[in-house]
Amino acid sequence: MQIPFNKPYLTGRETAYLQQAFANLQFAGDGPFTRSSSKAIEELLGCRRALLTPSCTHALEMAALLLEIKPGDEVIVPSFTFVSTVNAFVLRGAKPVFIDVRPDTLNFDERQFEALITPRTRAAVVMHYAGISCEMDTIGEIASRRGVALVEDNAHGFGARYRGRPLGTLGCLGTLSFHETKNLSCGEGGALIVNQPELLARAEIIREKGTDRSRFNRGEVDKYSWVDVGSSYVMGDILAAFLFAQLEEFESIQSRRRARWERYHSGLLGLRESAGVSLPTVPAECGQAYHLFYLLTRTAAERTRLIAHLKARGIHAVFHYVPLHASAMGRRLGGRAGQCPVTEDISDRLVRLPFFNVLGAEEQDFVIAQVREFYGA
Repeated sequence: MQIPFNKPYLTGRETAYLQQAFANLQFAGDGPFTRSSSKAIEELLGCRRALLTPSCTHALEMAALLLEIKPGDEVIVPSFTFVSTVNAFVLRGAKPVFIDVRPDTLNFDERQFEALITPRTRAAVVMHYAGISCEMDTIGEIASRRGVALVEDNAHGFGARYRGRPLGTLGCLGTLSFHETKNLSCGEGGALIVNQPELLARAEIIREKGTDRSRFNRGEVDKYSWVDVGSSYVMGDILAAFLFAQLEEFESIQSRRRARWERYHSGLLGLRESAGVSLPTVPAECGQAYHLFYLLTRTAAERTRLIAHLKARGIHAVFHYVPLHASAMGRRLGGRAGQCPVTEDISDRLVRLPFFNVLGAEEQDFVIAQVREFYGA
């Protein structure tokens, strides 16, 4: 039996919608499927506006432009995240200030936040790891009181909630990912969630290469021209057609993923006591996205042995982020070893198990059995 870490999922309507997009003869962005997908996201999240982008990385870059991040500004970011979270702001000349994560949820540690704010701090970016929310009440209160713009990197958490509120709608801006590994996918893709009305007009301009083309398309101006900085941040309608098929099946997809997450959790829960293995922590106030399932082994060496044990049995399990503050680029930007000790510790011990929409019960039970076998459970 060979079990991959991830397998793309098709709802069954992608091909029909792609054929419809071809028939429309509109392949560029902001066509019928772009509008339909944007509206579907807005309805699912209850947000003011969702602007589709070619990737979550592009959405983060738009956020940095919208906030007018400039050289010398500081942006507080978790070290335990994907490089796009910080790259978007470094591209504008900002200095990243790396914050450690909580040992339970592996999220931005709100207890350290305020002490890292300086007169140069312009923004803070939270990343909801595994689709489980950061402690947004505390983070939001500090950001508001100290005049720090709050951005949500919600690449993992589409559909997740914090105290009943959808993730991505709690900061001034939020970003989404529709990469092949995400719950909903179109191969590559993303979205910028604009939660402050005063940012929307400029967001449209930045997304359209710095032009007011969106206003022209709505008949608000008789021609469009270059009015601001910007870039090509529009998702093509072909990708949007694929995405729309996935958005229509959101509830079904989430139900599938929940069942698989809960099967792992119940099957491996006993390892906490018998082997000292940690499983994901989901606080009571968090409605999670069921994006991934991970284990924290006791040591780095144990993780290496576990991954090898699973690989020998045809199971592809992987680790996750290498701490950004200790990376080659992170050190160039002022990061140093020991700066984020929790991040360094959990990064060495985390294992992600195969997790995807069509993971079969037999396959999943085999993974569970092999993990338990490794621990003699």
